[in-house]
Amino acid sequence: MPRPFARALALAAVAAVIPLASPGTAAADSVVIGGFPVQASAVPWTVAVASRDRFGGTRGGQFCGGVVIGRSTVLTAAHCMGEEALGGPVRELSDLAIIQGRSDLLASDGREIRVRDVTVNPDYSSRTNAGDFAVLTLASALPQGAVIPMAPMGDAAYRPGTSATVYGWGDTTGAGDYARALRGARVEVLPDATCQRAYPGSADGTYVPASMLCAGATGGGRDACQGDSGGPLVASGRLIGLVSWGSGCGQAASPGVYTRVSDVVRKLRPSR
Repeated sequence: MPRPFARALALAAVAAVIPLASPGTAAADSVVIGGFPVQASAVPWTVAVASRDRFGGTRGGQFCGGVVIGRSTVLTAAHCMGEEALGGPVRELSDLAIIQGRSDLLASDGREIRVRDVTVNPDYSSRTNAGDFAVLTLASALPQGAVIPMAPMGDAAYRPGTSATVYGWGDTTGAGDYARALRGARVEVLPDATCQRAYPGSADGTYVPASMLCAGATGGGRDACQGDSGGPLVASGRLIGLVSWGSGCGQAASPGVYTRVSDVVRKLRPSR
């Protein structure tokens, strides 16, 4: 099995430390993989996480995705905020920001809002990839209409067979062809047993049903990929997953693995 990888953007500056899938691991006709163009105005809760100082201006500094869960609160992947992805501590990223309401990363519409604070899930495990989420607190608030509800435990949106859509600006082929404009891909929530067979456990990661879910398409060809990490997986108008990790892109036997949002809801809920 190809080495599973965290789906943060692998630019030249960090290619040495972020494992890449080889071009041969992606579906040959994959064009997010197997996706379609999306207008940011239709999915206002989908944001790009960016730092021009660290990643340059070619793609507006975008290196991961995120999703708005509160007017001043964005979720992304914990591994996006790690030194391996950033090349140094997140506290040294003076221009960390989110880009909201902008389909084309090189356009000037939408908003760019500075990230005031970063809180990485203290239970995140880089060994299993469990608990892969971080909370970004924004310096100014977004409109309420940009917020998407999170699906709690027991929500029907998590049922296997449910149709879902993943959004992002990531690799569209698995060979380093990053999208400049937002795309989406339709996938299906898969049974935990399918995911456990695909990722039974190794030094690279383990499928943990309590904190993960996986989704894909029969026969492969539709999936998230590098650069999509932290982006939303949405079903029935509710957030159910964050792009986390996987093996290759768009492979039938290796579905994409997502942080299970019901676990995030449980961990963010104030104790009583």
